[in-house]
Amino acid sequence: MDDSDLQNRFTHHMLDGEREERCQRIRFAMLSAARLVNGECPESREKSLAVTHLEDAAMWASAAIARRK
Repeated sequence: MDDSDLQNRFTHHMLDGEREERCQRIRFAMLSAARLVNGECPESREKSLAVTHLEDAAMWASAAIARRK
């Protein structure tokens, strides 16, 4: 990886309207999935991990949108 890649990873990226809308759609889909998991799964470590991984997926998908045009 080169310095421009590192700089891209550690720089705050402002989102324009279209990219913000894409991030919102991702977050809404992950929230819907998290609600499904929450309603269908018993309280457990596994359920917590499933929700955490949905949160991770939303964050990384948003980063992909923010970091690339």
